[in-house]
Amino acid sequence: MESILLALTAFLVFFLGYRFYSAFLARVIFRLDPEFRTPAHELRDNIDYMPTNKFVLWGHHFTSVAGAAPIIGPSIAVIWGWGPALLWVLLGTVFFAGIHDFSTLWVSVRHKGESMGSLTRAVIGPRARSLFLLIIFFLLVLVNAVFAIAIAQLFSSFPESVAAYWLQVPVAMGVGWLVYRRSIRIGVPAVVALLLLLGFVGVGAMMPLALPEQILGLPASAWWVVIMLGYGALASRLPVWLLLQPRDFINAHLLFLVLALIYVGVFVGAPDLVAPMFNEQVPEDTPSMLPLLFVTIACGAISGFHGLVSSGTTSKQLDRETDARFVGYFGATGEGLLAVAAILATAAGFASAGEWNQAYASWQSASDSGIAHFVSGAGNLLGHLGIPAVLGTTFISVLVVAFAATTLDTSMRLQRFILAEIGTQYRMPALGNRNIATAFVFLSCVALAFAGDPDNPGAGGMVLWPLFGTTNQLTAALSLLVVTLILKRLKRGFIYTLIPFLFIAVMTTWAMTLNIASFVEQGEWHLLIIGGVILVFAVWLILEGFAAAHREWRQRRAENG
Repeated sequence: MESILLALTAFLVFFLGYRFYSAFLARVIFRLDPEFRTPAHELRDNIDYMPTNKFVLWGHHFTSVAGAAPIIGPSIAVIWGWGPALLWVLLGTVFFAGIHDFSTLWVSVRHKGESMGSLTRAVIGPRARSLFLLIIFFLLVLVNAVFAIAIAQLFSSFPESVAAYWLQVPVAMGVGWLVYRRSIRIGVPAVVALLLLLGFVGVGAMMPLALPEQILGLPASAWWVVIMLGYGALASRLPVWLLLQPRDFINAHLLFLVLALIYVGVFVGAPDLVAPMFNEQVPEDTPSMLPLLFVTIACGAISGFHGLVSSGTTSKQLDRETDARFVGYFGATGEGLLAVAAILATAAGFASAGEWNQAYASWQSASDSGIAHFVSGAGNLLGHLGIPAVLGTTFISVLVVAFAATTLDTSMRLQRFILAEIGTQYRMPALGNRNIATAFVFLSCVALAFAGDPDNPGAGGMVLWPLFGTTNQLTAALSLLVVTLILKRLKRGFIYTLIPFLFIAVMTTWAMTLNIASFVEQGEWHLLIIGGVILVFAVWLILEGFAAAHREWRQRRAENG
């Protein structure tokens, strides 16, 4: 019964947040204008800038920001108990992620689709823009490396998902061709594509595919990392209408279906929450919950990557400014529901408390196997509906792979945009060349994914997660800082972004400092260098922001006599 109450509480909190808080933000703070000419119309090129139906765009935005992160983070964080994880997801979604995603989308739309890094120049200064662009670039490298590794782990652990995922790609491209080249409304093709995908799950369950254990001296997991990063690089070169939009629209419906089945499984089976609400006997190697909870659960509560998507690709496709509330805030709400599903799967998806304790016997096991715990737990919840275990776990693993791969496409596209901005900033026009930029993005992501254990290349996986979480949250704090300064100039209620900025900045700086100390202790020198550089850049940028605000205050004071 506790699991049902947990789900109902999440539904109520998210409903109230979207119904009232997001409406207040749209009306009073952002003052959305249905007549405003968005960049999708003003700069339309049908490649990156393209007016898009808000439901289709919501599907792209949601699936791009969701990825595997709102699954991995909560699945690890329940080691401290499901209570703290749930509380942070609920409060974070309503008061942090919602306004962060909504505001970054609105600000970018109001500035011709510029990214948050580019906007930093106008708001704070050229030096701040350089710092932010470099932080964003590091974050995107981490996103791509982490998600490619997560997919590799799933393909290795659940080979039934391999065929089901790859069969989805040509189907999505077919939908894009029908909709944008044959002017067929997306409804019927999308439904057919979804039914085919469900059929592919059955095909995958009957025909599991696995790479040989060793190819040219490298394990299968390493090759999956290379394959997925190569796929992401190629997919990021395609027009958004051909693969990105139709695949994301299909995946959004797939996620709705999976979420519905997970929650219905909870209501039908009413499983016990075998995980403790507050774990008073955490394993010895588990770090302190404060501040690590707030960076372990990033996506699902607040995520800097969302601001990059909002200002990087979504703002270039927004048809009407009033659509920003639905796409931005409700996109964050959808991810919150996914994070709650991950908590339910890992807190109520085990048969007993003993089985849960064995799965979470150490921080290392929680970190390395969090995503596998979600797949198995969610598969068990689907079992309450009579779905066989092999079909249930295949279904869930295909969902996770599809979302992670979607993020790869979007993230590598964003990384190419950031490289072009860096090239413009430092007069390096070669970085604006699509071929050169794509190759650089691919090689940098492969290099980080393979850094670490030389005996197990590409499989070190979640050693990158703490660094990803802290970098992600610092990026969110910096985006909120930029929005706060813009709202202050407009003389609007900047307190609504200032408070989330201060909280996230403090918690993530604290967490990054602890991570750097841990990297020194463990001899993870490559992570130490990256983490140290990011921390210095972030603190520097925050100081630049406060200095800019102080200069503006002094100027206004002087003008007012």
